[in-house]
Amino acid sequence: MNVKIDDSWKNVLKEEFEKKSFQELVQRVKLLYQEFPNRIFPKGNEIFAAFEACPFEQVNVVILGQDPYPTKGHAHGLCFSVETDVRPFPKSLLNIFKEIANDCGSAIPENGNLVRWAKQGVFLLNSVLTVEEGKPDSHKGIGWELFTDEVIRKLNERKEGIVFIFWGSKAIAKADFIDKRKHLVLTSVHPSPLSSHRGFFGCKHFSKTNEFLRMLGKKEIQW
Repeated sequence: MNVKIDDSWKNVLKEEFEKKSFQELVQRVKLLYQEFPNRIFPKGNEIFAAFEACPFEQVNVVILGQDPYPTKGHAHGLCFSVETDVRPFPKSLLNIFKEIANDCGSAIPENGNLVRWAKQGVFLLNSVLTVEEGKPDSHKGIGWELFTDEVIRKLNERKEGIVFIFWGSKAIAKADFIDKRKHLVLTSVHPSPLSSHRGFFGCKHFSKTNEFLRMLGKKEIQW
């Protein structure tokens, strides 16, 4: 696939890219884009946008999503993020902004493009990096999870002092990969309207993240 990915990630994931399982995944994904033109999201050159926006050495926070938004024009390669002109915000993203407002006292932003977070060291990774239009979870099990699990393992092993934020049971399952002596793990229910009132609102993950980063002498995130 002709994708952009920062050189630091190319070096860290070199062995993963060379695995037979990843080569088979690439072929599956290529065929899906050919079979369903303009119906697989994000655009092919944005599949690895999270890796391009936040180089490996700059990662201080990881937020793990499930899969891209299945609505045309929304997904652009960073979990929970949408293109700048998308209105209204997806409900989960709006709930995230509401929690930030309550937690940190900041206003709900004008747009939902979270590249501004990525540039501050927030790695916005989905477990599954592609999806078919109108079909959430449609690319579950085709091989992305093997790859993204390894990404999380590499971050856990090779870095220290990362805040891992896992929302919802699928994401929380990945917490088993994390050495909690080296990193901070924050978990809650998913910010979707179906569950947000059962513990996402009031979780204060954004202020807790900044408190941890401050303790390590790192820059706080401007949420």
